[in-house]
Amino acid sequence: MTRLTGSALRVTVFIGENDTWWHHKPLYSEIVHRAHAAGLAGASVFRGIEGFGASSLIHTSRLLSLSEDLPVAIVVVDTEERVRAFLPQLDELVGEGLVILDDCEVIRYVGRENSSDKTDKKGKRSL
Repeated sequence: MTRLTGSALRVTVFIGENDTWWHHKPLYSEIVHRAHAAGLAGASVFRGIEGFGASSLIHTSRLLSLSEDLPVAIVVVDTEERVRAFLPQLDELVGEGLVILDDCEVIRYVGRENSSDKTDKKGKRSL
C-alpha cells in the first residue's frame, strides 16, 4: 500500500491549453505521463475558465475567439526529494509558463493496495 502523509512539496505548473510537446501532443499530457513514469504519487490537470500570463492577453471561455488557449494548471504532490528530482524534466518541457513550489502537508493519501483488491469501475470496493 502506498502512503504519503506529513510534509510534502507541491509543484504547480501553469501553461496554456494549446501548448504542445512532441508531435503535437498536449504539454499537460506529457507532464502527467512523465510524472507517472517517475513514480510520483499523483498528478492532476485543471482547466481554467479565465486567466492571463506573460503575454498579458486575457484568455476566457466567454469570448469565442480567445477560448482556444485557456489556462491549464498541473498539480503534483509528493515528498520534497521526489518532486525536486522531477524538476529537471519540467525545465526541459516548460518553455513558457510558470512553475511554483509550495510546502504542504498531506493529511491522507492511500494508493491502491494490490491487484487482488476487488473494485468496480468507479473505484468502489466490493465486499
